[in-house]
Amino acid sequence: MPSNNSSGPEITIRLMRLPHGEGLPLPAYASAQAAGMDIVSAEELVLAPGARHAVTTGFAIAIPDGFEVQVRPRSGLALKFGITCLNSPGTIDADYRGEVKVILANLGSEAFEIHRGDRIAQIVPAAVQRAGFAEVATLDDTARGAGGFGSTGHKAA
Repeated sequence: MPSNNSSGPEITIRLMRLPHGEGLPLPAYASAQAAGMDIVSAEELVLAPGARHAVTTGFAIAIPDGFEVQVRPRSGLALKFGITCLNSPGTIDADYRGEVKVILANLGSEAFEIHRGDRIAQIVPAAVQRAGFAEVATLDDTARGAGGFGSTGHKAA
Protein backbone atom coordinates (compact mmCIF):
# COMPACT_ATOMS: atom_id res chain seq x y z
CA MET A 1 0.00 0.00 0.00
CA PRO A 2 1.44 3.42 -0.85
CA SER A 3 2.48 5.76 1.93
CA ASN A 4 -0.10 8.36 2.96
CA ASN A 5 2.79 10.74 3.78
CA SER A 6 1.48 11.27 7.32
CA SER A 7 4.28 9.39 9.05
CA GLY A 8 7.16 9.28 6.63
CA PRO A 9 8.15 6.84 3.92
CA GLU A 10 6.91 3.28 3.83
CA ILE A 11 9.33 0.62 5.05
CA THR A 12 9.57 -2.94 3.79
CA ILE A 13 9.25 -5.77 6.29
CA ARG A 14 10.27 -9.13 4.89
CA LEU A 15 7.82 -11.90 5.81
CA MET A 16 8.35 -15.66 5.71
CA ARG A 17 5.20 -17.75 5.71
CA LEU A 18 5.58 -20.88 7.85
CA PRO A 19 4.08 -24.22 6.79
CA HIS A 20 1.10 -23.92 9.19
CA GLY A 21 0.44 -20.40 7.83
CA GLU A 22 -0.28 -21.53 4.27
CA GLY A 23 -3.51 -20.08 2.92
CA LEU A 24 -3.83 -17.37 5.57
CA PRO A 25 -3.98 -13.69 4.62
CA LEU A 26 -0.85 -11.62 5.10
CA PRO A 27 -0.95 -8.75 7.62
CA ALA A 28 -2.95 -5.95 6.01
CA TYR A 29 -4.42 -2.54 6.69
CA ALA A 30 -8.23 -2.64 6.90
CA SER A 31 -8.60 0.95 5.67
CA ALA A 32 -6.53 3.55 3.83
CA GLN A 33 -5.62 5.47 7.00
CA ALA A 34 -5.38 2.60 9.48
CA ALA A 35 -2.29 2.70 11.69
CA GLY A 36 -2.25 -1.03 12.38
CA MET A 37 -2.28 -4.09 10.16
CA ASP A 38 -4.64 -6.88 11.15
CA ILE A 39 -3.05 -10.27 11.80
CA VAL A 40 -4.86 -13.58 12.04
CA SER A 41 -4.65 -16.78 14.05
CA ALA A 42 -3.00 -19.84 12.52
CA GLU A 43 -4.64 -22.15 15.05
CA GLU A 44 -7.95 -23.15 16.59
CA LEU A 45 -8.47 -22.85 20.32
CA VAL A 46 -10.89 -21.96 23.08
CA LEU A 47 -9.68 -19.32 25.49
CA ALA A 48 -11.37 -19.87 28.85
CA PRO A 49 -12.22 -16.92 31.10
CA GLY A 50 -9.03 -15.83 32.85
CA ALA A 51 -6.84 -17.86 30.49
CA ARG A 52 -3.99 -16.66 28.30
CA HIS A 53 -2.28 -18.24 25.29
CA ALA A 54 0.48 -17.36 22.82
CA VAL A 55 -1.51 -17.65 19.59
CA THR A 56 0.48 -18.62 16.50
CA THR A 57 0.23 -16.51 13.34
CA GLY A 58 2.01 -18.73 10.82
CA PHE A 59 4.67 -16.19 9.84
CA ALA A 60 8.04 -14.77 10.86
CA ILE A 61 9.36 -11.33 9.91
CA ALA A 62 12.62 -9.45 9.40
CA ILE A 63 12.16 -5.87 10.56
CA PRO A 64 14.60 -3.25 9.23
CA ASP A 65 17.25 -2.01 11.64
CA GLY A 66 16.05 1.08 13.50
CA PHE A 67 12.45 -0.15 13.70
CA GLU A 68 10.27 -2.37 15.87
CA VAL A 69 6.82 -3.83 15.32
CA GLN A 70 4.32 -3.30 18.12
CA VAL A 71 1.57 -5.86 18.76
CA ARG A 72 -1.68 -4.32 19.96
CA PRO A 73 -5.19 -5.53 20.85
CA ARG A 74 -8.14 -5.15 18.51
CA SER A 75 -10.62 -2.75 20.09
CA GLY A 76 -13.70 -4.71 19.01
CA LEU A 77 -12.49 -7.93 20.66
CA ALA A 78 -11.63 -6.01 23.82
CA LEU A 79 -14.97 -4.22 24.07
CA LYS A 80 -17.30 -7.04 22.99
CA PHE A 81 -15.58 -10.06 24.53
CA GLY A 82 -12.86 -8.90 26.95
CA ILE A 83 -10.11 -10.32 24.71
CA THR A 84 -6.88 -8.36 24.92
CA CYS A 85 -3.14 -8.69 24.36
CA LEU A 86 -0.95 -9.01 27.40
CA ASN A 87 2.35 -7.14 27.42
CA SER A 88 0.65 -4.49 25.33
CA PRO A 89 1.97 -3.06 23.24
CA GLY A 90 4.25 -6.00 22.74
CA THR A 91 7.50 -5.29 20.95
CA ILE A 92 9.01 -7.41 18.21
CA ASP A 93 12.67 -6.41 17.93
CA ALA A 94 14.46 -6.02 14.61
CA ASP A 95 16.77 -8.97 15.36
CA TYR A 96 13.99 -11.49 16.22
CA ARG A 97 13.43 -14.14 13.54
CA GLY A 98 11.01 -16.56 15.22
CA GLU A 99 7.31 -16.94 14.61
CA VAL A 100 5.18 -13.96 15.53
CA LYS A 101 2.86 -14.99 18.36
CA VAL A 102 0.22 -12.93 20.12
CA ILE A 103 -0.29 -13.31 23.86
CA LEU A 104 -4.08 -13.17 24.15
CA ALA A 105 -5.93 -13.08 27.46
CA ASN A 106 -9.62 -13.55 28.09
CA LEU A 107 -10.75 -10.98 30.66
CA GLY A 108 -14.38 -11.73 29.86
CA SER A 109 -16.81 -14.02 31.68
CA GLU A 110 -17.39 -16.46 28.78
CA ALA A 111 -15.11 -18.85 26.91
CA PHE A 112 -13.96 -17.37 23.59
CA GLU A 113 -13.45 -19.47 20.46
CA ILE A 114 -10.62 -18.54 18.13
CA HIS A 115 -10.75 -20.04 14.65
CA ARG A 116 -7.93 -20.29 12.15
CA GLY A 117 -8.03 -17.09 10.09
CA ASP A 118 -9.75 -14.96 12.76
CA ARG A 119 -8.31 -11.48 13.18
CA ILE A 120 -6.73 -11.50 16.64
CA ALA A 121 -4.53 -8.40 16.91
CA GLN A 122 -2.90 -5.63 14.96
CA ILE A 123 0.72 -4.77 14.35
CA VAL A 124 2.17 -1.28 14.03
CA PRO A 125 5.69 -0.64 12.71
CA ALA A 126 7.48 2.11 14.64
CA ALA A 127 10.84 3.84 14.54
CA VAL A 128 13.09 3.12 17.52
CA GLN A 129 14.91 5.90 19.31
CA ARG A 130 17.92 4.48 21.14
CA ALA A 131 19.18 6.21 24.29
CA GLY A 132 22.05 6.19 26.73
CA PHE A 133 22.07 7.13 30.40
CA ALA A 134 24.19 9.72 32.10
CA GLU A 135 24.32 9.15 35.85
CA VAL A 136 24.01 12.38 37.85
CA ALA A 137 23.83 13.30 41.55
CA THR A 138 20.61 15.35 41.24
CA LEU A 139 17.84 16.03 38.74
CA ASP A 140 16.40 19.41 37.76
CA ASP A 141 13.24 20.59 39.52
CA THR A 142 9.84 20.62 37.80
CA ALA A 143 6.36 21.72 38.86
CA ARG A 144 5.30 18.08 39.11
CA GLY A 145 8.39 16.85 40.90
CA ALA A 146 8.21 13.24 42.10
CA GLY A 147 4.40 13.07 42.01
CA GLY A 148 3.08 10.10 40.08
CA PHE A 149 0.28 7.52 39.95
CA GLY A 150 -2.58 10.01 39.75
CA SER A 151 -0.84 12.95 41.41
CA THR A 152 -1.92 15.33 38.64
CA GLY A 153 -5.62 14.65 39.37
CA HIS A 154 -8.47 13.08 37.46
CA LYS A 155 -10.88 15.94 36.84
CA ALA A 156 -10.75 18.43 34.00
CA ALA A 157 -9.66 21.91 35.08
